[in-house]
Amino acid sequence: MKVLVVGSGAREHALAWKLSQSPHVTKIYAAPGSDGIAAVAEPVAIKPDALNDLVSFAKEQKIDLTVVGPEDPLVNGIVDLFQRKNLRIFGPTAKAARLEGSKAYAKDVMSRHGIQTGGHKVYDKAEPAREYLNNCDYPVVIKADGLAAGKGVMICKTQEEAEAAIAESMVEKRFGEAGRRVLIEDFLQGEEVSVHAISDGHNILPLCLAQDHKPVGEGDTGENTGGMGTYSPLPQITDEQIAVLERDVVVQTIHAMNREGEPYKGTLFTGCMMTKQGPKVLEYNVRFGDPETQSIMMRMKGDLFEVLSATIDGKLDTVEVDWDPRSVVTVVLASGGYPRTYEKGYKIKGLDADFGPDVQVFHAGTKKVDGDWYTNGGRVMSVVALGSDLKDAREKAYAAVDKIHFDKMIYRKDIGFRGLRG
Repeated sequence: MKVLVVGSGAREHALAWKLSQSPHVTKIYAAPGSDGIAAVAEPVAIKPDALNDLVSFAKEQKIDLTVVGPEDPLVNGIVDLFQRKNLRIFGPTAKAARLEGSKAYAKDVMSRHGIQTGGHKVYDKAEPAREYLNNCDYPVVIKADGLAAGKGVMICKTQEEAEAAIAESMVEKRFGEAGRRVLIEDFLQGEEVSVHAISDGHNILPLCLAQDHKPVGEGDTGENTGGMGTYSPLPQITDEQIAVLERDVVVQTIHAMNREGEPYKGTLFTGCMMTKQGPKVLEYNVRFGDPETQSIMMRMKGDLFEVLSATIDGKLDTVEVDWDPRSVVTVVLASGGYPRTYEKGYKIKGLDADFGPDVQVFHAGTKKVDGDWYTNGGRVMSVVALGSDLKDAREKAYAAVDKIHFDKMIYRKDIGFRGLRG
């Protein structure tokens, strides 16, 4: 079977790495892929937003399964286009993908179907948004309504910070069209968890929980990023809490989309806050998370190709997935200045080191020139390690990180700190 993975980051590298382990898979392409992904998938010079070119490639190469990594092609209708051409593709339709494409739409769905979330207001113009800020309880969360590559969420502790965030999004247009409309949300407190599940529209396969570290600095300080690291499982989350998450969030969301007339097929990734009142949804994502996927794929015991194929066929109940009982830690190495302005082209040293059998390095923003590796993006790579427990996994991950170096390299040194607290 031939597989096409759409995307070029560490998430796509991890997906291709896991798919390469399936006995059904004979060839993997990645569009556009990268020099790093080339170890498991042949790069194809087609960008993720070139939907018609991706269709043509899939038809020419007789691709048996296409897997979409980033959210933009899903929101823009790649699944609908492939389906019209009788091509097998994993992911939700454009209408279902509005759960991520518009945070306001997602809030409306939750409100209509009784799914718990934080209070919020939606604004299309800056001045009414500023007026609302005069009477807010702080902190508040200001979100760009559309797709902002994980960077459109700003936690504001004061009115001054909130007004600056409104200006940045709606006036200065830092997030482009994605920030033309904003949501002002209540700030929720508790443990934040990343809940992944795969659904064929009726059957649901929960994946293992992970916890992301979005702020760029230790102790969850600094600006929000696309994610600086994850770990799994979460010692502080009980089996009972996991059951409540699956029942009250995942199952209810899949049922809600059916009642909306937009059956959800694909990966549903829900960011949830475990509040004192129970789990509340922060946001929906309509694809595998990054960097959560790197941790999930390391723990998954099973055939990913069979899972994705069964989802397309509406037979998800015919496959099973087990999980490695060990802990996993993913540490993202990024370029100094990320998530804002950063420089590229710094030589990376240490990737030829022996990291041991329990460590994988998944490439994101890297480039190979004349046999040497160089930085080529904001998030440069993910270092992922399995260990007997969270402490052991952290030690292995950071031991591997210590062997890698490039100028202006940044990373968080406290990935998993909440899990160690218990």
